[in-house]
Amino acid sequence: MQTDEKYEAVIGLEVHAQLSTKSKLFSADPNSFGAEANQNVSIISLGHPGSLPRLNEQVVESAIKLGLATQSTIAPVLGFARKNYFYTDLPKGYQISQHESPICEGGRVSIRINGESRDIHLTRIHIEEDAGKSLHDQQPDASFIDLNRAGVPLLEIVSEPELRSAEEAQAYLGEIRRMVRYLDVCDGNMEEGSLRCDANVSIKKKTDTVLGTRTEIKNLNSISNVGKAIEYEIKRQTEVLNEGKKVKQETVSYDDQRNLCFPLRSKEEADDYRYFPEPDLNPLLIKEELISRIRSEIPALPNDYYNKFTGEFKLNYKDAEALIETAPLAEYYQELASSSDPKSAANWIMGPIKSWLNENNKSIQDFPVRPAGMKELIRITAEGLISYTAAQQKLFPELIKNPSSDPGSLASSMDLVQESSEDIIMKQVRDALDKYPEKIIEYNKGKKGLLGLFMGEVMKISGGKADPALTNKIIRSELENRK
Repeated sequence: MQTDEKYEAVIGLEVHAQLSTKSKLFSADPNSFGAEANQNVSIISLGHPGSLPRLNEQVVESAIKLGLATQSTIAPVLGFARKNYFYTDLPKGYQISQHESPICEGGRVSIRINGESRDIHLTRIHIEEDAGKSLHDQQPDASFIDLNRAGVPLLEIVSEPELRSAEEAQAYLGEIRRMVRYLDVCDGNMEEGSLRCDANVSIKKKTDTVLGTRTEIKNLNSISNVGKAIEYEIKRQTEVLNEGKKVKQETVSYDDQRNLCFPLRSKEEADDYRYFPEPDLNPLLIKEELISRIRSEIPALPNDYYNKFTGEFKLNYKDAEALIETAPLAEYYQELASSSDPKSAANWIMGPIKSWLNENNKSIQDFPVRPAGMKELIRITAEGLISYTAAQQKLFPELIKNPSSDPGSLASSMDLVQESSEDIIMKQVRDALDKYPEKIIEYNKGKKGLLGLFMGEVMKISGGKADPALTNKIIRSELENRK
């Protein structure tokens, strides 16, 4: 959706990524989704007097890993601050976060719209603990609190206000999700809340240098909802300005059932969280040796695969985007395409393989046929030893049942190898044409679509084993002789 021609949207996202650590940020409480309410808690996460936090070092390494992947500057010293506010699901009355010295500053994330890339710059990435969760749908007259999530480690990734449309915001969030999954620091599951997003949206005249008044859309839990909520806000704010009114600075929530944003609270002034240094945690020196080790462990990232697939393998941008959705999928395709025709490899993965995965609710890691087996299947199909139809509908399902089998031997045992003898196919063509003398007359009068009828009859006679290209050539030649 576009704004009114005289306006442009200005959008910044704050993405919260729950880290996939076994324990919480400052305690040994389990960090797991789906446990019975208030089971993953202790005196530390509940903020009992006298309890002391202890930093989970894996969280620090995960933050550095994401910072290096986004080309951020890593802080030499890690410090924490208390962010003070009252809310029913915040047991301590404050949240341990970072304020003036985030672990990562700057950096960028590359997004692509219709194959065109551009960088969205980051303001910061910082570490903080999550709050608990309020449950309002258990009883009609009461709310409940589940503190399992309290103390779970988060990375907050804050972008500069450089996004200009809902489509760009969705592309940016999708790239963040891919990146944290590739790095194995967050599972990116927005439905379970392990990746959440707040969107700051404003519009301004294109000629203005000052940004417009923004609204903050809280807790968006899907890429689709991010797009719809931002589109709604852009349209609403445009209408407000066109009516000669002023946009109010406020925090809103998005209702995906009614497709609208509704106010939660006004935000005339900036929140005063009364930050002060966390007294129970000493500053942590981040050594260059640690940064160097983590840098050496960073795997190939989505953009690396995308550039290789569109460059070396000559795929179009849509195919490349589909094949980099997860690291295992990109790795599987890369291995297959390195020893097969890249386009054929892409077609097999996005066609039959993807269909099998969807039907069986599996991921590519569960696909039983390894790239070597698929490479051989692609080869015998490309060389015409079996037809693509037979390969897809008959050999492929059998290969899945017997993944260690040689596709060529399996095709022979299943009697799928195509007939390529010109003499045999000539006889089959003549038998087929002899059945339709009146259709031959119609064909020679210009009804060329009947070629499909003749091809189908030959395939029926041959049991689908006649080489299609050779069959087509012989049919045309024989029809020419029967004029």
